[in-house]
Amino acid sequence: MRIVNIALPLMLCAAGLTAEGADFGELYYQRASLFDTLGTSPSSIVMLGNSLTHGCEWHELLGNPNVVNRGINGDIAEGIDLRLDGILRGRPAKIFLLCGVNDVSHDLSADSIASAVEAIVGRIQRESPTTKVYLQSLLPINNSFGRYKRIFGKEQTIRDINALLEAYAAKNDITWINLYPAFADEKGNLRSDLTNDGLHLLGPGYIIWREILLPYINE
Repeated sequence: MRIVNIALPLMLCAAGLTAEGADFGELYYQRASLFDTLGTSPSSIVMLGNSLTHGCEWHELLGNPNVVNRGINGDIAEGIDLRLDGILRGRPAKIFLLCGVNDVSHDLSADSIASAVEAIVGRIQRESPTTKVYLQSLLPINNSFGRYKRIFGKEQTIRDINALLEAYAAKNDITWINLYPAFADEKGNLRSDLTNDGLHLLGPGYIIWREILLPYINE
C-alpha cells in the first residue's frame, strides 16, 4: 500500500516555493497533492507538463488506460521539478515531458529555460533509470489573438529553446519529439485553426498531437 504524502502543500511552502514567491496558486497545490496521492506504477505512461498537457483527456485520446495526466495549468520547470518525487516514486514506464512556455512568459532567457528542462530530464534518468524519457519541443504561439501580453515578441525565444533542447537530446541519446512543425503556419505561428487564444489547443490540435505520439506510446 502506497504511503500518501498528505503534507505536500506544507512541504512545498517549506521549500520556499509559496504562491507569492513562485507564481504558484491554489490550483498548483491542489493538483500536485492529488498527483502525489495517486502516484504512478511501472506500467504508467506519464504526460508531464503545463496547461497544454493539463487540457487533454490523454487516456481517451491515446486509447490507453495506462496513460496518466500530470499537467498543471500555468506550471513552470521549477514547479515540475518540485513535484517530481510523486511521479518518479512509482518508476513509470515512460514520461512525455513538455514545458517551457510559461517560463518564457517570465522573461527568462532561452539558455536558462533549456537548462531547467534539461535538469528535469537528468533527474528522471538518475532517480528512475528504467523510465524512458521523451522530450517534446515547445509549440509555436500566435500573438495575433492579443491574449497573452507576456509572450508578445517571444517567438524567437521559443525557437531558440527548441534548438537547444534538440541538441541536448541528440548529445544524450534522448528521444526528441519535434511537435513544432506540425502546428506552425507558413509564418511559424501556431495555426489559427488549432487555437482560440494563440496558446492553447482546440480538439483538432490534440488530434495532430495524438498522431505524432502514438508510435512512441505503442513502441
